[in-house]
Order: sequence, then C-alpha cells, then structure tokens
Amino acid sequence: MKNESLFSLTYGMYAIGVTDGMKPSACIVNTVTQAANQPNMLTISMNRRNYSYECIRRNGLFTVSVLSEDTSGAVIGALGFNSGRNGNKLDNIRYKMLREGVPVIKENSCCWFLCKAVDSMETPTHTVFLAEILAGSDKTVGKPMTYEYYHRVIKGNAPKSAPTYQEPTPDLSGNDGESFICRVCRYVYDDPITPFEELPEDWVCPICGAPKSAFQRKGNTK
Repeated sequence: MKNESLFSLTYGMYAIGVTDGMKPSACIVNTVTQAANQPNMLTISMNRRNYSYECIRRNGLFTVSVLSEDTSGAVIGALGFNSGRNGNKLDNIRYKMLREGVPVIKENSCCWFLCKAVDSMETPTHTVFLAEILAGSDKTVGKPMTYEYYHRVIKGNAPKSAPTYQEPTPDLSGNDGESFICRVCRYVYDDPITPFEELPEDWVCPICGAPKSAFQRKGNTK
C-alpha cells in the first residue's frame, strides 16, 4: 500500500488547550472524532513526546477548539511547531481561561469543547484518548478548516509529531530553483513576484516563525 492512500481520510485542524497546573499551553492536532453520545464523547490522538500529552496524563482535562478557515498560518505555527516546555506558546495568541483552569483558543475558532479523558489506547508512537465532553460553546461560527485546506491554501505541512507525518521525498520535478522550503515546517516559498533572495533579512516563515536562514532551495537534499 502507498502511504498517499491515507491522504483520502478526512481530518480537521484543532487546538488542544491544556495546563500543567502552573501555566496554560496548547498544541495542534488533526485527529478529533466524535465517538459516542449519551454522553457525548470524542477521541483525540496525541504523540507521547508532546508536552500537551504530559499535561493530559497529569490531570485529564483539556479543551478542543475547532479552528476555522480564517485562522492564520502564524497561529497554527506557534501552537504546532513549538514546545510548551520551552516557553509560553500562548504569547500573542488570543485565548480565555475556563474556571477549570484550561485555555480555549479564540483565534478565529468555530467552537470549543471542555473534555475529561476517561480512557486511552496506546499505539507505537501515539496515545488515543477517549474523553467525555463536559461543556462547550452554544453556537458555531465560521467554516471549519480541513486538513486539505491547510495544505492547499495555507501551504502548511504536518509536524513530525503528527500521526499523518510523512518523510519528505526528494524533488525530482526538475524544479528551477526558485522555490525555497523551510527546514522546520516544510512550508514552500514560491512567490512569483518577490524572489526569496529579495526578502528582508528579518523575514520569518509565515507558518512556524523560523528565520530566513532556516530555508533551503527546494530540491537541495543536503
């Protein structure tokens, strides 16, 4: 089987809000599914290397914010390509704290749910949490962002911790060298108007915030 066949499965873009008891944090996942009703329950898949995984294991509580198509790539990059161990990922991110002590992301989210993990299943790299939905927003606004939209329109890629991550393949398309790729998040810069070399030195990746020096010419495998 070719791994590309898995791309036919449908995914969304979700911000998972957590706390370590001292500070709030959040990450991005693409695998959230309603698992039952009466009571309403959902599942999420979380890489065990993620700091957010440790927080859920510690206290069981987390939130799910359904991101809309209006959510910027910078927000996804800040939450999806950085670790909460290294600082406050919610700096410059709009959020609100629930009385339970976990954050809800407010950056163009469609709706949110407060969840309590009640069970889990282990895979070689990820843990699938089964959680009961304790509360949620009263209405939904905006159009939920799909994983396909994230790739096609925002031009983002999956971080290595995502269950959908695939090792990049060499570029054999005869690329003319005018495209540059971020070594952190695999975002491709190919603006036909402004060449990459003419971007200011303080320009950063619109997805993960990596500096210009983190880019390499597409097709360069070094």
